Formats: sequence, structure tokens, C-alpha cells
Amino acid sequence: MAVRQAATAGTPGPRREEEAALLFERAHYRHDPRWLLPVTPRLCLACALELLPDPGVSLVRKKHMLSCFQDALVRHTSLVTQLVSQDQRVCIHFISVLFGLLCSMEDGSVTNLCIEVLIQITTHLKLEQTIHCLLDECHKELCNMPSMRGSLATLTLLGKLVDAIPALADELVMEHGNLMEHLLRGLVYPSEGIQASVCYLYGKLYSSPVAAEMLSGHFREKLFPLFLSILDGAQTKELQINCLGLLRQLLKYDLFVSMIMNQDGMEESAKNIEGSSGNTSLPLVLKKLLLSRDETLQVASAHCITAVLVHSPAKHAPAFIHADIPGIEAVVRSLQGSLKMNNIELHKQGLLLFAEILTRQPEEIKLFTSSAMCRDAGRALQEAVSSPVLEVAAEALKATSAFLRKDHQSTPPVQYGELRALLEAMLNRCAEFSQTLLSRRPLGHASSRDSEKAILQRGKFLLSTLEGFRSACRLAIEFQSEPSAQENPFTAPSAKKEDTLEAFSEFLLSACDSLCIPMVMRHLEQTTHPALMEVFLSILHNLFVIVPHMKEKFSKKLASSSFIRLTLELKARFCSDLSHSALNQVCSNFLYYMCLNLLSAPEKTGPPSKEELSAVSELLQHGLPQISSRSPESLAFLSDRQYMEGAARQRQYCILLLFYLAYIHEDRFVSEAELFEAVQSFLLSLQDQGERPPLVVFKASIYLLAICQDKDNTLRETMVSAIRKFLEGIPDLQLVYTHHPLLLRFFLLYPELMSRYGHHVLELWFFWEDSSYEELDDVTSAGQPALPASLVVLFQLLRSIPSILLILLDLIYSSPVDTAHKVLNSLRTFLRRNEDIQVGGLIRGHFLLILQRLLVEHGASPSGASGNLPLLLSLLSLMQLRNVSEQELDSVAMKLLHQVSKLCGKCSPTDVDILQPSFNFLYWSLHQTTPSSQKRAAAVLLSSTGLMELLEKMLALTLAKADSPRTALLCSAWLLTASFSAQQHKGSLQVHQTLSVEMDQVLKALSFPKKKAALLSAAILCFLRTALRQSFSSALVALVPSGAQPLPATEDTVLAPLRMSQVRSLVIGLQNLLVQKDPLLSQACVGCLEALLDYLDARSPDIALHVASQPWNRFLLFTLLDAGENSFLRPEILRLMTLFMRYRSSSVLSHEEVGDVLQGVALADLSTLSNTTLQALHGFFQQLQSMGHLADHSMAQTLQASLEGLPPSTSSGQPPLQDMLCLGGVAVSLSHIRN
Repeated sequence: MAVRQAATAGTPGPRREEEAALLFERAHYRHDPRWLLPVTPRLCLACALELLPDPGVSLVRKKHMLSCFQDALVRHTSLVTQLVSQDQRVCIHFISVLFGLLCSMEDGSVTNLCIEVLIQITTHLKLEQTIHCLLDECHKELCNMPSMRGSLATLTLLGKLVDAIPALADELVMEHGNLMEHLLRGLVYPSEGIQASVCYLYGKLYSSPVAAEMLSGHFREKLFPLFLSILDGAQTKELQINCLGLLRQLLKYDLFVSMIMNQDGMEESAKNIEGSSGNTSLPLVLKKLLLSRDETLQVASAHCITAVLVHSPAKHAPAFIHADIPGIEAVVRSLQGSLKMNNIELHKQGLLLFAEILTRQPEEIKLFTSSAMCRDAGRALQEAVSSPVLEVAAEALKATSAFLRKDHQSTPPVQYGELRALLEAMLNRCAEFSQTLLSRRPLGHASSRDSEKAILQRGKFLLSTLEGFRSACRLAIEFQSEPSAQENPFTAPSAKKEDTLEAFSEFLLSACDSLCIPMVMRHLEQTTHPALMEVFLSILHNLFVIVPHMKEKFSKKLASSSFIRLTLELKARFCSDLSHSALNQVCSNFLYYMCLNLLSAPEKTGPPSKEELSAVSELLQHGLPQISSRSPESLAFLSDRQYMEGAARQRQYCILLLFYLAYIHEDRFVSEAELFEAVQSFLLSLQDQGERPPLVVFKASIYLLAICQDKDNTLRETMVSAIRKFLEGIPDLQLVYTHHPLLLRFFLLYPELMSRYGHHVLELWFFWEDSSYEELDDVTSAGQPALPASLVVLFQLLRSIPSILLILLDLIYSSPVDTAHKVLNSLRTFLRRNEDIQVGGLIRGHFLLILQRLLVEHGASPSGASGNLPLLLSLLSLMQLRNVSEQELDSVAMKLLHQVSKLCGKCSPTDVDILQPSFNFLYWSLHQTTPSSQKRAAAVLLSSTGLMELLEKMLALTLAKADSPRTALLCSAWLLTASFSAQQHKGSLQVHQTLSVEMDQVLKALSFPKKKAALLSAAILCFLRTALRQSFSSALVALVPSGAQPLPATEDTVLAPLRMSQVRSLVIGLQNLLVQKDPLLSQACVGCLEALLDYLDARSPDIALHVASQPWNRFLLFTLLDAGENSFLRPEILRLMTLFMRYRSSSVLSHEEVGDVLQGVALADLSTLSNTTLQALHGFFQQLQSMGHLADHSMAQTLQASLEGLPPSTSSGQPPLQDMLCLGGVAVSLSHIRN
């Protein structure tokens, strides 16, 4: 009692109870204190000896004591060792008690504790008597066992004991030799746990060279064949690892390697050994383990192969190279052979067997160990699938589905080409079968029962085909995570890489699109099978993952093929009563991914943000599985104005999004009128509850309202007000914009929406338009191209709401250049095709405001104000060109002239984009109005000092090297100068700034014209003609000399300010320009020559006659006449002949030649001539008539007949040519250049 009280004194309650459990209270008071451990845990060895064997003590208490004893051994090794070793008899008794407990317990945790404690005590005490005692106990236990059933604990203890004390291996073999017979009994016992313990012990025994030598005979005669059979058939990893451990010990010795690798010797030994199979070879077993999916087994088998080859590579390597795994190769060859026979039952049974093997094969063990074997299997299936016998093809489809498993394919490389060929054969066979049944439809009143049977048969075959295709899709998805399966590594770098996962994936998509979908859709026309549709929709879902770069395009194609409608109908038909939950899930998943794909890549609008997409994703994920109603029910649910809870509202959102995506892709499976009303009710319900829908949902609502709104039906004011309130809470209209002409109409139709959002919606509209409408702006094309549907809607709106034009004008000025170009081209097309609409005043007034604001804000540098200013100016010039008749310039027009001239005065010659349309506008304004307005306009423009200074700079740049844009601007500058000079001279207008022009430079420009610059030469000639007619007396234009001038000759004084050299230079330049035979340039040349000869004739008739009678003129005239048939009827040639006749230049044109011309005129059809030609012909005849010295009477008669037959200029059969043109971007008045 004193010992017990001392042991428990001063200990807290819980600790006291725990330590009390370690003491055997019934007997502890009798025990000597020396058996009590002086530290925690307070164990009493004497108590343990009495408590552990006592059957009345609970297993839990015994386990607790053992656990505490083990803990004490670890923490206080020396103290426990001293405690146990005080008395050797007590120590041996304690070991006997523990061993007895080990053998009597079936609880694995208790036996493990016993083994650990026994090993630790034995190794720490290092007493031979103790060890011998324990070995004897083990040997005795094994000998007394009638069966090896309870030997696991003993065998495990022996193995760990030898592992802890390696020297025991030799002692066990020498002193306990008959123990080996018991180990053999354990190897053949049908328990892989016992077999694993035996192999572990054998491994420890054979790790000792002495023991291994003594056991060599035992190995050769008994252990060897049995051991390989066990290794080959092992199922548990423990047995596999222990067998490989034993093998690695054996392979250290040359003797055992030779025995193991001697196949003949092994088969001989196996005959006398029960439980062994003689056909097992080590290379084959190790290769099987190498093919397993367990990395530990693969490494261990690799080590064993290396250990064999270390002894003699040349001797043993062939055995590993030629060893093959029999079984599947034989099956494949047998299948190939049977397919060549005419036994259908044999075909079916062979395919059935093959399918079972493919299905049941464990994933971790590869069935096909070579690419060739896998290829042969695929080709055999391809042949079977193509069989004309339906039953054979059906069995082949099942085998194909099982074959298309990742672990059945060889990697690397995966034979994608073979897989593709197999799938093509499978799909083609199904398509052929479907077509055969369709073509065999019975005529007349055939039995409906036979028809139903045929449909059912086709459905089963189609289902099997789709299951095979789905397996291929899963295979492609699994290979996406395998880098080695992405691409064939043995393909040459330069070769076209067709045998890749990417190419195979694209084939799957193409095959589904061209074969699977059409077959399923045809089958749906006759019947609908839930299981088939479940597989089909899962394939479509898989394809989104397989070909991610095509998922948006594929989704759009599916949506436009009514797949949203199809999927919703399936859900409504089969999933409304909670049945077919798998189909409902597949339908929901398919719709979920398709909707996300469509929303992520919308047509002609920006994609939603990640946050929006995430919110929509969650919404669809929760809402889609709940939708299983038909369209009328969904519309009614959407129209419900009652209070909506969260889940019901989410369901409404999903329904609306589905309708939206369907309508976008032209799948309008619900009534537009009903949907129009339902969406209005939905939005009003949201307003009533004070809710704001997700942006994507509101975007869908606006789109559906715009699309479904009938032309005669408009929204109520309350609805428009509600929409505006929703819009006011959205930071950017683009977030809810969908590109469609009817949405544009929707926003512009209602003043309340147009006033707030018209500018932004039109900007978005033109931004997302694909075409820039350049082809519509091509006025030279034959006929007018048809308008696209989008512009038809816009033009209808412009006709009914002209104020939209003002928004478009602002867009041209303020939008990005690409958008502004689209607006400009659209507006140009509208103005050209709707000449009956008078909007010029509206546009000019608004443009004046824009221009005034620009000059106020950017007066110093207007060119930097807006990059779109040139577009506005070009529109302004177009508006001026649109006026086909002369009109008085009103106050707005005069203000515009003033502002545009002011704008030009602030520009430099390099601001071509602004100056060109500005010059065009000024030029057309001067030439397309009444004479009184011309005078007023010229006065306004001449008062602009900046404009005059700019023109002077431009004229000086004529001879500078410049590109084509500068050339066009120079044309306009010369034409404007000529116009200003004529108007100033005619009206004696005040000049505020004189233009200085160097005559020599002008003549040089004509003598050496730029390439492709005929219009520039014509413009300069127009200016010279004006100056010559004014006798160089213009107050606006002053001719200045170019450098030092020579002393004037007598004739120079007469011709002043011209010199005779300049006259010759000008005549030569005119002749050279005429030879170019450009119609417009030729007329300008003739007009300038007429003015020159008039100028010379007024000062010196002799010089004028000399110039007109030059022999070169005759050569020039006949060069022009040689241009083609009836070339003499060209107006410039008629005017030239008239000019020569006027100066009686018979050396240039003789009387006989004049007669020939008259004969030609008499034969010509004068009704086909233009007014310009008729005018020139009148002038020619009048000149001949005024000469009055025609001696030839027949010529006079011919002339009279021609004059009488000549119609008046206004009665020509040809339509009058438009006088105002835009040639190469330059505003031109043909009459101005001609006359």
C-alpha cells in the first residue's frame, strides 16, 4: 500500500487516473518498488507481467500499457533497459508474455505494438539468451501451426528481427534450417499478406552472403519457380514491393542471376513445385511492371533489370529485348483473321471478346505496348465497323468506344491519323445505314410496326456511333494535359504537321458539323430519344473544350441552327417532372457554355467585362437547370407583374437571355408581338420593385423591344420614361448596345431617347459598321449599287427626322477619323440619292456654327483643332455641288464664304487636307450662282488678305517638286486666281492685296509640265487666257520680271508687257500641250491661243498673222485630225480650224481641205453631237460664211445645206453635260476652262 500511495501521491486527478491504469491494483501492493519506473509514465514491470496475460483485463487497457511502455522505451531507453535487465529470468518471462500476447491477438494495432516492443527490448538488451529465447518461441509457434493462417504476426516479427539484427540471418539458417519449409508453406498459402511477410524475411536472409550460399540449393530446387509465379501474379503493392526487394538481393549474386535467367532450368524445376507456372520469365514479369502506372514499381523493376545486365550485358540483354507480353496481340491477329472469313457469328463473338478485354483492362496497365499493335487493333476495328452486316458493325461500334481510351493509345506518338480513319469509317457507316433506311421506306399503306422497328434500330445504331464519337472527344480532352501527346515528335520540321492533337481536334469539330449533327437532326424528325440526345449534347459540350479557339464560331453556328430552341424543347418535354435528371444536366451544361461563348464574343459590340461575365455565369449556372417550361409558359412567367423572389427573378433573367441570343441569331421561335409585351411587363416589374437588372439582361431587353416593335406600334410614354431611367443609371451606353438597324431606329424614334442618347447611339452605330461605304460614294460606277439594309433604315429616319443630319454633322467633326469617314460617305450617299430633300440650309447653318466655334477656340492654328475638319469641308463642298442651278447666295452662304476664306488665310500651303475642300467650296460658290451674287461673293473673298497671301504663296510653288496632293491644290489655286481676276476686272472691285506672278515662271511651267498634271496645265492656261483678255491690266494680278531683263527690242515695245521671246515660248508650249490630245487640256490650249492672237492682233496684226501662219501649225492640225474617224468634229479641233481660217492661214488649211471637212460634216449624224461640239461647229460655219470669198459653187451649196441641217444648240439629242465636276479632287467648271 505504501508503494502504491507513493506512486500516486501528489499527482493531479486526470494524471492520477491515467497512471492508475498502468498499475494492476489487485497485485501492485505486493510488488517490490525496484520494478517501478522512477519517471513518467510510472510503469511497474511486475504489474505488466500479471496484467498482460490476464484474460479478465480489457484489450484497450492492455493496448494502453503497451503503448506507454513503447513510449518509455523511446524516451527513457537506459532506465527501461535497467528495469528489465535486473533479473534475466524476469526478462525472459516478459518476452514470453509479449510473444504470447502477439500470437493470441487478432487486433492488428496490438500485434504491431507487441512486435515493436519486442524488437526494441531485444536490440537494446543485446542478450544472446534473450534472442535465442525469442527465436525458439517463433520456431516452435510455426512448427505447431496446422495451417499458416495465423502465422502473419510471427513471420512479420522474424523479418523485422533479422532486419534489426542482421547477424541473425546466418543463425536462423544454420540452427533453424527446417524453418525454410514453413516459409515455403507460407508462400503457397492464399494470402498475399502472409506471402509478403515471407518474401520480406527471405529478402533479409538472402542479404547475408553466408546465408545466401547455404540457401542456394533451397532456392534452386524449391523457392525459385514459386517466387517468380508469386511476383507475376501479385495484386497488392505490398507483395509486389517485397518480392522486388527479395529479387534485388538475389540479383547481387552471379549464381542466382544465372539460375533465374535460365528459362529451361526454371521450367524443369517448376514441374515438381505446387503453385508455380513454368511459363513465367523474369524479363516478361519486369516488363509488365514497367508498363504499370505506379512509379515506385517502375523504378524498382528498372533497378532489377539493371542489376541483371550488370553481370553480363551481352548474355542477358536479348532476353529483355525479345520478351513480349502475350495475349492482346494474339486476340488482334485472331480478330483480323476471323474478319476475312464469312462466318458472321465468328465476327460477332470475336468483337464481343475484344470489347470485353478493352473494357475490363485496368487503366494502370497498358494493353498495347507498341504503336504497331495499337495500329493493327484500330485497323481491325475500322474493317469491322465498315462491315455490311449490321450486327457485326454494331458490335464493332461498342468495341471502338472501349478502344478509344487514353490508356489504350500509344504515347508517344499518338496515331491520330489512324484514329481519324477509324472515326471516319464509323460515321460513314452510320450515315450509310441511315440513308439506306430512308430510301427503303415502304410505299403505300405499310405496316407502322415495321416502320417503328426500323426507326428504333436506326436510333440504337446512331446511339452507339455517338457513344464512340464521345469517347474520341474525351480522349482529345485527356490528351490536352499530356505534352507528349500534343504533337508527333518524329515528324520532320519541314513536313506538314497533320498528325497532331490540334489537327485531330479540328477534325472532330468538322466531323460533328458535317455528319453527326445532320444525322441526329434527321433522326429527330421521326422520334426523340432522351439517351441519344444526352450523348449528342455532351459531344457538343465537349467540342467547346476540344477546340477552344473555335468555340465562339461554333456556338454562333449552333445558335443560328435553332439549337437554343431544340434544347429548350427537350427540357420541356422530358425534364419537367424531375425525370431524366441526367438529360436536364447535360442540356443545362450545353446551354450554359453556348450562352457564355455567345456573350463573350458578341457580333459587332464590345464583350462584357470579366465582372459582368462572372455574374452572368453564376446566373446561368443556377437558373438554367430550373427552366423546363414550354415557350408560352415562359412568356407568361416573364410577363408576371407580381412580386418576384430572387430565384424566380434569376429564372426570368435566364429566359430573357435565351430569347435574346436566339433572336440575335435569327431563331425567332416565339411571337414577336407577345415577346414585345412580355419584355415591357418585365421591365415595369423591375421598376415597381426598385430593382436594376444586370447590364447584359437590360441589354437583351432593349434589343428585344427594338426587334419586336411593329412599325405601327410604339411604346407608351410610361415605358419610354422607364427605359430612360434605367439608361440614366448606366455609365456608358456601349455597355447595353447591340448593333442592329432596328435598335438605331428605336433610339432615334422617340424624342425623349434621341435628345439624350441620339449622338452616342449613332456614334456606336457607325463605329461597329463593317463597311466604310466607299463603293456607294463612287459616282463614276455604272448605275447605283443597292443600299445595304442598315443604310435603308438610316435613310428612312433621315427623311422623316431631318434633325438627325445635325447629329451626323457633329459626328463628322468630333468622332475618330474612321468613324467620321463612314458618316461622311453615308451622308454623301443620302444627299446624292435624295435630291428632292432640301436640307442644304439646315446643314450649312449648323456647319457655320461649328466653323465659328472652331475659329474662336483655335484661331491661331485651326489645322490642329480637329483631324475631321477636312471631312466637314468636303461635305460642305458637296452641298454646293448639289445645287445644279444658279441660285442667289443668302446671308448664311455669304457668312460661310467669309468664314472659309478666313480659315484658309490662317493655313499654310502644307495644310492640303483643309485647303483642298475649302478651295473647292469657294470655287463652286463663285461659279454656281447668279452674276450679282458672283460680284458680292468675289468682293467678300478679295477682302480676305490672308487668302490672297496664301494664293500668292501657292502660285509660287508651281515649279516646286511636289507630290500629287500638292498638284491638285495648285490646280485649285490657279483656277481661283483666274476667277478672282475676272470678277475683279468685270466689276471693278476693290483690291486689298495684289498677287505678284512671274511670267517667265508661268511659261516655264507650261513648257516643262509635270507628269500626269494635265489639269494643272489647263488651270494655268485658264489664268493666262484671263490675263491676255484683260491685256495684263488686272488690278489684282501684277506680272513681275524674273531677275535681270535684256534691253527690249522694237517688237517687244509693241507687245509690252510681253516680249516676243515669251510669245514664242508660249506658242511652242501650247503646241506641245495640244499634241497630248487631252480633251479638257486641248480646249484650254485653244482658248489661250485665241486670247493670245487677239492680244497680238490688237498690237501688231503682222505678228498675229505670222504666229497663225507658222508651218508647224499645219503639222499640229493634221496630227490632231489623225486621232481617229471624224476627229474633225471634236470641239477643240473645230475651234482651232476656225481660228486659222479667221487669220486666212491658207498655208495651214487650204480651201480643198476645208471642202473635205464640209463633206464630212454633211455625212455625219449631227444629232449625236454634244452642245459644245455644235457651238464650235456654228462658229466654224459662221467664220467661213463671213469670209465671202468661196469661189467653188458646190462648196457654197454644201455649206448652205450643212447650215440648214444643223439643229440649234439646245436641241441636241445628247443630254447636257454637267458643268460642275470634281476631277481628281479638284472643283472644276468646264465652261470656265473652255471659255
